Amino acid sequence: MPETFPDPAPLRPQPAPAQGEAADPGRNRPEAQDRGPVEAPVFAQLASMLPALRVLIGLLIAALVISGLFFGRELLVPLALALLLGFLLDPAVSRLKRWGLSRMAATLLVVTITLGALGGMGAYLGNQVSQLSADLPTYQNTIRTKLRDLRKFASGPSVWDGARKTYDTVEREIASPGGRTPAPRVQKVEIQPVELKPMAQFTAWLDRVSEPVLMAGIVLLFVVLILLDRDDLRDRLLRLMGGNLHLATNALDEASERIGRYLRMQFIVNASYGIPMAAGLWFIGVPGAILWGVVAAIMRFVPYVGPMVSAVFPLALAFAVDPGWNMFLWTLCLILLLELISNNVVEPWLYGASTGLSTLSIIVAATFWTALWGPVGLILSTPLTVCLLVLGRYLPALKFIEVLLGNAPVLDAPRRLYQRLLGGDVEEAIELCTDAVDVLLPARPTAAQVSDGVTRLYDEVVMPALRVATSHHTDAATAAHRLRLAQGMELLLAELAEQYPVRASADADAALRPRVHCVGARWEVDALAAAAMAHALALGGHAASHSAHALSARMQAPDDASWGDVELLCLSVFTPQPQAQVRQICRRLHRRWPGLRIVLALWNAPPALLAESAAAQLGVQALTTSVRELRLRADAMLASSPHAGPRAAPVGEDDVARVAALNASGWLDANHTGAIHDMVVHAANAFHVPFAQVSLVDADWVHTPGTLLTSPGDGTHSGGLERALSICSYVVHGASDLQVEDIARDPRFADNPLLQSARLRFYAGVPLRDRHGMVLGSFCIMDTVPRSLAANEFALLNDMARQLQATLSRSAEVPPPPDAGPSAPAAPAAGPAADSAALIVPGAGPAMV
Repeated sequence: MPETFPDPAPLRPQPAPAQGEAADPGRNRPEAQDRGPVEAPVFAQLASMLPALRVLIGLLIAALVISGLFFGRELLVPLALALLLGFLLDPAVSRLKRWGLSRMAATLLVVTITLGALGGMGAYLGNQVSQLSADLPTYQNTIRTKLRDLRKFASGPSVWDGARKTYDTVEREIASPGGRTPAPRVQKVEIQPVELKPMAQFTAWLDRVSEPVLMAGIVLLFVVLILLDRDDLRDRLLRLMGGNLHLATNALDEASERIGRYLRMQFIVNASYGIPMAAGLWFIGVPGAILWGVVAAIMRFVPYVGPMVSAVFPLALAFAVDPGWNMFLWTLCLILLLELISNNVVEPWLYGASTGLSTLSIIVAATFWTALWGPVGLILSTPLTVCLLVLGRYLPALKFIEVLLGNAPVLDAPRRLYQRLLGGDVEEAIELCTDAVDVLLPARPTAAQVSDGVTRLYDEVVMPALRVATSHHTDAATAAHRLRLAQGMELLLAELAEQYPVRASADADAALRPRVHCVGARWEVDALAAAAMAHALALGGHAASHSAHALSARMQAPDDASWGDVELLCLSVFTPQPQAQVRQICRRLHRRWPGLRIVLALWNAPPALLAESAAAQLGVQALTTSVRELRLRADAMLASSPHAGPRAAPVGEDDVARVAALNASGWLDANHTGAIHDMVVHAANAFHVPFAQVSLVDADWVHTPGTLLTSPGDGTHSGGLERALSICSYVVHGASDLQVEDIARDPRFADNPLLQSARLRFYAGVPLRDRHGMVLGSFCIMDTVPRSLAANEFALLNDMARQLQATLSRSAEVPPPPDAGPSAPAAPAAGPAADSAALIVPGAGPAMV
């Protein structure tokens, strides 16, 4: 067969060299032409291997770290113990230092007192052990008698004797096929111990004692050094964690706060277990009751194993002392009762989320550290794992540690709801939503509280979940996913409407009100959102209904032919760019019902679409972006007597008593102005806002002492403003935190002339309470741009409010000097002058809100 060769690859035409450029003799070679196409897949393969390489490198680093922890345990274990003791003793050293002692003197004093306490306790416990050892021979007869009785009971006939004999016979037959059992040959061997000389015995004893004594000395030395050089060690840790001092400081503060709180709570839990244990054992009559109570308290520092070990000693002693079984049974009942109370009542109440670790991670960590460092690792497992958790929270490369070890949900509520619906787990989705509402409600909620709770659920959980669904509608979700989501959400909304129904009295009142109809624009998620909107509006007192889509499939006419009595139509839209679609729907609706008012609910619209002129361009009367805003818009547009201007907050039934408490509190005294002024400045700087304010709400007037703002007319500080114009009156009425992310979009405040002239767009306020819990005013911050506060920022604002409350209450209790006359609050201005005073300094902001 003739040999054949493949045809050479045809040469691709090459451009001629430019003028002055030398021709490349290897330019037209096939190797040069094919180099580019060959190298491209190689780089693509390398790029695809990068994730696997990262994982392998991470596993290699983890293996090296674990090896270092294991082989370096001789040094790391004392250091870890010293750090743990340093966390315990540092608060005492800091307290003594604040009292005037030097750091050295405070450290030596605390260490000396600690060693003395440990030595005294050890001596007392040793005396108890010696006394018990001396008394144990007197219990030999009791122990021998009980063991003999137990042996007799165990060797007596039982229901398993026949089965055991049958099993023995079968085993003998299998062992000897011939039917004859060979006689066992047993040879006894006795090992005689080697008698050691006295010097050898002393050396062996010294070897056993030297190791723990040496470790104790190293730990003591480390503790002293850590307490002396705490500030320097902290600075070095901050430097090692990188240049971001804010992040590193937060990480160290959180780690120290969590570990310190865990140790304090552990000490309280152990004491609440050991003291009742000692008292109960003393009452039962077990010898050495105090000793076993202390042992029980100390052993509970060892997770899981410690309580079981500490229970063995009193049980064994009760078994040995009492000829009967009463003492043993009473001791056993006492231990079980204390374990149940401690594990199910005391620990959940005191611990809470002190460590931030999940139960599974605590068990895994105890196993891991015990395997590395033995019993000491079991004691240190929780503090060490807390440090790893904090590192995972603040270092992006270790974020997976927080996900694996933390007890916080790794998915927010909207994504959890979306995932449950994707998986077809409707029951769990319903439970998630109802639990979210029940957390917000008191034991006996009113209709208004239920309405607000359901509204928050729709705004914070349901609508964001639908927003996630729209983002994954075409790229990730399959047809089965979309079907399960739609069917599950329908069942969820139906269940919420059944669990939180509209009350009968509200139904009767709503029948007399103008009808509100909620409808989806086009997609199924639009219709689902419309059903949620109708439920929230009905709970708010409106005669609300809903239907699937605004127009039929042919886009000719509405689905519902009975829209003639609808006065307000709420159109739900999830499309990111809904302009053309909304204009078409509105034109067709207005062609049939010219007087129909439309509120457009935009759930996915860009900020540019929320401008003031956008509503008129789209042909609607108002735009909303949340269910709460929709409720406020409906209340304002369907009010029986609509009026322009701001709406005053409702006045509570106990407002007379509240005003009397304000006037009797002394907070209106002019002597408090300086303290209030300082706190206002701190709040404005901390939250990086131009305005902060303290408002003390009187019957018809809001006092604003210590304000930084002045009236533009004469430059004097204004004394306050009318209560009807103040946002803070809503904080007082609700007795809870209030946040208005965008004042211009809130119908309650959008027409307020003071806020408009000041161009205020954001407000966040918290209540100010007296010692009896009565809300006397608010502490608020304001900004000229829309924004929102995170939960930790609201917690900080509440902390500042509590500090101010304490300052005002203490100052009010101090009597004025004898030569000082009685001070009275400044009389509020009245009439138009007061209104003009409540304006702004040019370029500064409002006088008060």
